[in-house]
Amino acid sequence: MSRFSVVPLGVGDAFSTRYYSSCLLLEAKGTKMLIDCPHPIRKIFKESTASLEEPVDVGDIDTVLLTHLHADHCSGVEGFAFFSFFVLKKKVHLVGAPVAVQDLWNKHLAAGMENVRIIDKEAKEGVVVTQRSFDDFFDFDPLSMTEPTKVGPFTIACRETIHHIPTTALKIWVDDKCLGYSADTAFDPGLIEWLEEADMIIHETNLGTHTPYEELMSLPEHIKEKMHLIHYPDFFEQEERELRLLVEGEKIVI
Repeated sequence: MSRFSVVPLGVGDAFSTRYYSSCLLLEAKGTKMLIDCPHPIRKIFKESTASLEEPVDVGDIDTVLLTHLHADHCSGVEGFAFFSFFVLKKKVHLVGAPVAVQDLWNKHLAAGMENVRIIDKEAKEGVVVTQRSFDDFFDFDPLSMTEPTKVGPFTIACRETIHHIPTTALKIWVDDKCLGYSADTAFDPGLIEWLEEADMIIHETNLGTHTPYEELMSLPEHIKEKMHLIHYPDFFEQEERELRLLVEGEKIVI
């Protein structure tokens, strides 16, 4: 049986003053996958993996998986890709469901990454503008919405959630162990049923169009026993909650 672990690097929402934005580090069989990539990603790595046997940085990540394109989940992609391109001299292996990430370049990254201006004293205007494309920075593999997709040691299934923009929940297997992740979503009994088979369920909870804590508390005990919460508001305190809150930097073996 392979060791399959998850480290919450960030557990907060977009407005948090206490936590980093929600993102997860998965590891199995010597492979590391980052789920969502908020800014400042290298600082998040440094602080949230400092207590691990081997702290993690951009160069240690084999794959980045994006669930959707809200800034608190993907604002670190530009910095991650620039560091990989200019410092590590390699592309980022990026995966995601096309419905959720199809606008990543044209509507999110291109403004800051498409035209690279480099000082050149011999150039007429003093600079040379080099046009870059998505393929200069990324190797992209799409995730299927109809059948599980193999990515290294991980087998990944996707399902759309109820959110402002296209967003994908995940089930991720390594051998016989399964992690379920709701990603951002309103409360959805169908999604809960889909996640139920997982050995560990990470589910969001928050205000507005997110999932109310009270709805999760109404679930059957066998589901609540394996559920951990993420994307929670600053006023949440563990001692006041029956369901377990994920803690930044705490490694959990599934």
